[in-house]
Amino acid sequence: MPNRTVFFVSDGTGITAETFGHAILNQFEIDFRRVRLPFTDTVDKAHQAVRQINQAGALEGKKPLVFTTLANEEVMAVISQGCQGMLMDMFGTFVHPLEEELGVKSNHRIGRFSDASKSKQYQSRIDAINFSLDHDDGQSHRDLASSDVILVGVSRSGKTPTSLYLAMQYGLKASNY
Repeated sequence: MPNRTVFFVSDGTGITAETFGHAILNQFEIDFRRVRLPFTDTVDKAHQAVRQINQAGALEGKKPLVFTTLANEEVMAVISQGCQGMLMDMFGTFVHPLEEELGVKSNHRIGRFSDASKSKQYQSRIDAINFSLDHDDGQSHRDLASSDVILVGVSRSGKTPTSLYLAMQYGLKASNY
């Protein structure tokens, strides 16, 4: 049975807060009840989140853990002032010190993490994945010379997962035969 509730509060999908929070929480052998509160992007939604967090704390008799990635300062103010949980503001922890060090104000833009899909590196990986799928198990010999690596081996030896791993992680165009 979970011993404590953890909330991941974000004005976007909450995936970044949840991923970072999981990395931290996995350092402890405690069973947490995990609740993601995505799209907390208005003051009203922030008040709803505070009520939910505080209610969990009252029911469990323990402070909930709260990981946030809130870019909107008004929304963050509602959470930080009303929340009775242990608040871990990832932007406050990392962005503000970087602003000071770099001498530049961040843009506090929501969804900045998801801009990865617009990057050249991301598109290169997608192209490599499509290439690897097209050239799986000798399906196509077209553009074989464009392969970064060609895997040759007996059936069921792991060529397909290896090809996809190379494509997804390194953007390599991998063919297998």
